[in-house]
Amino acid sequence: MIGLTILGSTGSIGLSTLNVIARHQDKYRVVALSANRDVEKLVQQCLLFQPEYAVLADRSRLPELEQQLRRRGLRTRLLGGVEGLEEIAGLSDVDYVMAAIVGAAGLLPILAAARAGKRILLANKEALVVAGPLFMQEVEANGAEILPIDSEHNAVFQCLPPDFKNGLERVGVRRILLTASGGPFRTIAREALEFVTPEQACAHPNWDMGRKISVDSATMMNKGLEVIEACWLFHTTPDRVDVVLHPQSVIHSMVEYFDGSVLAQLGNPDMRTPIAHALAWPNRIESGVSSLDLFAVAQLDFEKPSPERFPCLTLAYQAIESAGNAPVVLNAANEVAVAAFLQQKIKFTAIPEVIERTLGLIPAANCTGLSELLHVDAEARIRAEQIVCELV
Repeated sequence: MIGLTILGSTGSIGLSTLNVIARHQDKYRVVALSANRDVEKLVQQCLLFQPEYAVLADRSRLPELEQQLRRRGLRTRLLGGVEGLEEIAGLSDVDYVMAAIVGAAGLLPILAAARAGKRILLANKEALVVAGPLFMQEVEANGAEILPIDSEHNAVFQCLPPDFKNGLERVGVRRILLTASGGPFRTIAREALEFVTPEQACAHPNWDMGRKISVDSATMMNKGLEVIEACWLFHTTPDRVDVVLHPQSVIHSMVEYFDGSVLAQLGNPDMRTPIAHALAWPNRIESGVSSLDLFAVAQLDFEKPSPERFPCLTLAYQAIESAGNAPVVLNAANEVAVAAFLQQKIKFTAIPEVIERTLGLIPAANCTGLSELLHVDAEARIRAEQIVCELV
């Protein structure tokens, strides 16, 4: 059986992963689960899947977790903090690591999985956005394997030939087309964006996602981060990655070849499809997702994203073209700005302002090691917090 660690098991990706695994308990064994601080969900998951390890990033809730598990007769080994996450990412009896912790908090355990040579089911964008060169170097040096979980990158992966790592031009690829729904504000009057609420921003029309990712989808920073991620995953440059608005979210992404062929991966908008694909690759397993009814879909629409409506997408392209530490600053500032918006400290339209101003305050430089990356990340967060305070 294949041993699995799920980093972020109580989030939307973690829950979908467990839903797929529950259908194939003869193939997969949950070795370790982790959550940030959601004791109740983690306890229920431990009861259902009987993992050997459970980790809480928030150490302060470990006594509560231990009490609840012991009362139910479970002897699960408990760990806490980043060190605990890193340990379960590198366990010898773990084959696959589902990297589903949102944000830069997932970086260190994902690096630990790479150093341990695991198959990494990557649902965390920030590992590549913040530490792309370092992460890919660890993957290569230790024989690790990356299978993308983001529906867009998973779709691209499915549309590329197996030897794409030799270079997209060598396998005849002209460009990658990442599709985007456009979020809940694709057609809203631009002057109304200033007054949208966190609840409105989190009400995605097609996908069921966490609050931070939902806001990123509404600003299209989510797609900007995916462009950066695609450049690392598929060994390409930003000029070969285009974004296409596709409100139905049926085509998850496309690959255009030199001969004019465009290959697309279609399916219902359900994260269990890419999760099942990555779990079973190169084979296929049942995901629980219903068949796509093209007659019910009826039509597929495509639009070019407006830079005026989605300035965060433009900022992301600028960051990857600048390279160096710019993607680190972009990601850190975005996390701070989104958190401030969700706490109703700033307006929705202030999110790109915080990011752009933070990018302007951090000098461009190349980061060669993890400590430098983390230092830039910390500095960018401080700067972004200061800008938020000015806007409050």
